[in-house]
Amino acid sequence: MEAKQHILAIRLSAMGDVAMLVPVIIALTKKYSNLHLHILTKEMYSVFFEDIPDVEVHIADTRGKHKSLPGILRLAAEIPNRIDVIADVHNVLRSKILRRVLSMRGLKNEQIRKGRRDKKALTRTQNKVFKPLKTSHQRYAEVFEKLGYPVELKPEHVKPKKAISQSVVEALNIDKNEKLIGFAPFAAHRSKRLPLAKTKWILQELNEKLPDYKIVLFGGGDKETADLNELENELPNAINAAGKFLFKEELSLISNLKLMLSMDSGNGHLAAMYGVPVLTFWGGTHPFAGFAPFLQPKENQFLPDLEKYPLLPMSIYGNKMIEGYENVMDSIDYNAAIKRIVELAN
Repeated sequence: MEAKQHILAIRLSAMGDVAMLVPVIIALTKKYSNLHLHILTKEMYSVFFEDIPDVEVHIADTRGKHKSLPGILRLAAEIPNRIDVIADVHNVLRSKILRRVLSMRGLKNEQIRKGRRDKKALTRTQNKVFKPLKTSHQRYAEVFEKLGYPVELKPEHVKPKKAISQSVVEALNIDKNEKLIGFAPFAAHRSKRLPLAKTKWILQELNEKLPDYKIVLFGGGDKETADLNELENELPNAINAAGKFLFKEELSLISNLKLMLSMDSGNGHLAAMYGVPVLTFWGGTHPFAGFAPFLQPKENQFLPDLEKYPLLPMSIYGNKMIEGYENVMDSIDYNAAIKRIVELAN
């Protein structure tokens, strides 16, 4: 029997970026029976890789025992000696130091090419180069290809649906066969966050056009939870899931959705990880940057009016704002989005 090749894949954060690694890992395990993959990530994200054959997770406690340089050295000492090669699909200071320390064992390593120059050209206001860039999934796959393991990413490279726990069913007051659409209207930055009035309008439209569906609202933090509670109280089809479940329980719920409505944020990637269709609303960012959910078609992406706002995207992550662009998300064709949601739901 051929000896297993042990690859250490490093991706510590953020949530959506780690979730985007999942289809690549699944593709590798399906194609190469001689691989054993070790994933180094934060404890919260270890659940993403559960139940994938030949995958082992190692936890990086970056705020505790693996913090700072002594912590990185401690982490390096904890990495198993059976590792053969390193795939750094994060390529930040912490992973670079770790990679350098582990390379002293004589391990071959490759790192992600993030395409910073192309992303800068896509987001600058002068001489903008407006073209689609490689997706994060493609960039991850390229690292493994350089190690000798090319893969072709396909729709079947997703995790199977998980059973919704009884605690979730009871907390949401639903039954296990309920028709569910997820809706995550928030994002880390204002430029890609859905205005509350638009969220309410979408819920009202879906209540009228899809009366058999319940809309499960996702979010986090006190302010978001309070806003979602208000929507739940006002609208008969809305159910607020924010802050009610363990992360693992929330993932089981997401895996059972018929459809996820998301901003350019992590919830879209969590749903796509389970093969759930994802309809995305874009504001200050753009899918050309490569962060659209896994293999979602253009028909599922709803963008602002680029004639009215020609300087979009303003940034890669949504953390920058141009004067006069504060209300970019108001220019999205929400009627077209509702039509697409109804098509997908039916």
